Amino acid sequence: MRLLLRALSLFPLGLLQIIGWWLGWLAFLASPTYRRRFLENAGLAGCTRAQIAAAVGHAGCMVGELPRLWLGRPLPFRWDDQGCIQRAFDAGRGIVFLTPHMGCFELSPQALAADYSDRQGPMTILYRPARQAWLARAMASVRERPGLQAVPTTMAGVRQLIKALRQGRAVGLLPDQVPPEGMGAWAPFFGRPAYTMTLAARLVQQTGATVLLAWSERLSWGRGVAVHVREMREPLSADMDTALAQLNAEMEQLIRACPAQYLWGYARYKAPRGEL
Repeated sequence: MRLLLRALSLFPLGLLQIIGWWLGWLAFLASPTYRRRFLENAGLAGCTRAQIAAAVGHAGCMVGELPRLWLGRPLPFRWDDQGCIQRAFDAGRGIVFLTPHMGCFELSPQALAADYSDRQGPMTILYRPARQAWLARAMASVRERPGLQAVPTTMAGVRQLIKALRQGRAVGLLPDQVPPEGMGAWAPFFGRPAYTMTLAARLVQQTGATVLLAWSERLSWGRGVAVHVREMREPLSADMDTALAQLNAEMEQLIRACPAQYLWGYARYKAPRGEL
């Protein structure tokens, strides 16, 4: 499998995304379960038919571009952050980057590592190991790269996140990922209760870190990625329930900015599984 991914990583980015676009539609048409969940989730956000059609293709693009992201040459990218990243680093309290399942989301930590790790130290990202052994090994190997440190969703991983923040470094989380049982609470997301990770809020409360919201917009015709980063509209509340509602509202605002690139097929409203 790794040899196949390596071979695909040599393809032009635009070609990989075109292949992925058709794979996205194939999955949508072939799987009634995936299609139903996709339409239900997009419907909660009030997406139009045009936005849903585009999102089906973009979900496939995400898969198609993974060989290049994991094993190929770095993707071209540009920042859209109005200087908020450097301001956050200058504050010296560490940064919690929150990135939804949107656009080319795996590019965000790579971009930060490329431009900031020499001065600010490596970025630590939290990830959930895949259930398939071969995929778990592949993901672990490709996510560990210069300027990036990947840690699993375990207590040991959480301790490494706290350590990084206390050293003034950056960490990255997917706040719309369903956490294991005991690591989240129910909070509204597009008007429906969703089991939401408490980790991001706890990290901020324990370390005083700055929260930055990021998403990587996939540009047309393989031109690369625009990495959008902004600050929260209001400071994160000390009350956990209020903080989770804030974070989900911030994610909703990001997603509404470009609903065609959100992964509506993700099982956001599922019940959590047991801890790893």
